[in-house]
Formats: sequence, C-alpha cells, structure tokens
Amino acid sequence: MRQPIIDTHRRARLLAASLAWLFVGSLLLLSTLVPAHTELFGWAPMFWLLCAPLAVALTLEPALPRQLLALRRSRRRAAQHLIWN
Repeated sequence: MRQPIIDTHRRARLLAASLAWLFVGSLLLLSTLVPAHTELFGWAPMFWLLCAPLAVALTLEPALPRQLLALRRSRRRAAQHLIWN
C-alpha cells in the first residue's frame, strides 16, 4: 500500500489565493466596476468579494491580524525614534 503524498505547500497556496482574491475584489469594489449593493443580488457582491476571502484568510492564518499590527507598531516606533533624535 502506498503512502499518500502530503502537499506541504497547499496552505501557503490557499492563503496566497485568498489574499489575491481579496485584493482583486477590493479593487473591483473601489473602482465601482462591481457595485457593493444591487437590487437583484443585495449585498452578495460585497460578501463574495470581501467577506468570503477575508474569512478564508483568517481561517488559514488566524494570527495574521496580530502579526500585521506588530509590524505596524515596530515601524511606528522606529519612525518616532528617528524623528526625535
């Protein structure tokens, strides 16, 4: 019996795909090519272009918001240190 091949890069590819989906969806909504709310679909375009990929990204990488905040804080501290010295 053969051992199944484990794809170790699957999670990284799914995360990259969901972040790309989120980026493209936000560009479509910001450019108003796709409206956020329609009579026929309601708020479905906003859900499928923003909320769904964000939920997938947070499911795959739950610590992502905390990492981004830590990165932002470290940059802010470095910038403040440079300005006042």
